[in-house]
Amino acid sequence: MVRSIRPVVAAGLTALLLAACSDGAPAPEAEETAVPRQFASPAARPNAVGRTIGTPMDQRVATLGLLNKRNNISQDLQLRPGEARRVGDVVVRLAACERTAPWEPQGETGAFVQVLVLDRAAAGAEEQWRGIFSGWLFRNSPSLNVVEHPIYDVWVKDCAMSFPGEEATPTPRRSGAPAASARPAPPPAPAPSPVAAPAAEEPAPEASATSAE
Repeated sequence: MVRSIRPVVAAGLTALLLAACSDGAPAPEAEETAVPRQFASPAARPNAVGRTIGTPMDQRVATLGLLNKRNNISQDLQLRPGEARRVGDVVVRLAACERTAPWEPQGETGAFVQVLVLDRAAAGAEEQWRGIFSGWLFRNSPSLNVVEHPIYDVWVKDCAMSFPGEEATPTPRRSGAPAASARPAPPPAPAPSPVAAPAAEEPAPEASATSAE
């Protein structure tokens, strides 16, 4: 009887120890893996509205936020138009990103994104990817378009680009490092010495009138 109870007690203690060790520990973050071959090609870009100005599209860099609702872990993905990233069972593709010019009255940042999720099937079955979103996401107006999925959420955070005439953001200087091309200010020029005003000439004395006799 005692021998039959001991394995049960040991199993229970092991389960309690494992639960205590895992309680409060953050879930491991999913690592980026290779993008499936069928999604490695550049995503089709949407039709451009009007004339594109500023940085060429293939040189822009979008920052997208990716959230896994199961473990409440979010991470940033930086992609150029045409690139894709796979994190766990989700693939995020970027087709384009835009930002309103600084002279526009209302600023907005948007990105055309495609999101695909892997549907887990039976062991040995071929992977089945399902597209759950394809369209524009907007930073300041997120309610216009939303990625609706019970596990994953994607949103746009920034689109790095510039416009003609827009000043570049200065690079912050590290603390303790000397400022680049720092030159001492030249000494101030000496003030000009005051010039004495010329003395006023005294009027010549009037000649006394004498009678010529």
